[in-house]
Amino acid sequence: MTLTSILVLIGFLVLVFLVASGGAVFRPGPWYERIDKPDWTPPKWVFPTVWTPLYLLIAISGWLAWREAGFSFGLFTAYVVQLVLNYAWSALFFGLGRADYAFADVVALWIAIAATIASFAAVSALAAWLLVPYLVWVTIASVLNLSVWRRNQAMLAQV
Repeated sequence: MTLTSILVLIGFLVLVFLVASGGAVFRPGPWYERIDKPDWTPPKWVFPTVWTPLYLLIAISGWLAWREAGFSFGLFTAYVVQLVLNYAWSALFFGLGRADYAFADVVALWIAIAATIASFAAVSALAAWLLVPYLVWVTIASVLNLSVWRRNQAMLAQV
């Protein structure tokens, strides 16, 4: 591996873990403990346990796509969009307590991840496949977000 390749990998890791910081900046407030959640809501410890390896896969996926094709607007547009939407979800859901806006965001996030997978598949099958667990988890998160929103519309309007 060249020095440039190592530096670009470090850059992807830093970028993705800056996005991950949204989960640390926007923490669940007291309102989150009071809302009605579905029985199948994962325990709190599951979220960092799942997200940590997913963020690592997101960074490696971007790096692999870069190694195969370099940086191009077309290749990385959806990748950057999904990173922005990923960060925004924490701000909308936990920061603002807006499960409705967060649901719209997570649907857009799902689409952006799927578009990234399609884009990366054209240059690296591995880069694309590394994003599939992320898409699966965001699918679960979407359904959970929708359920929380529907169960708590009146309360969340007051947060």
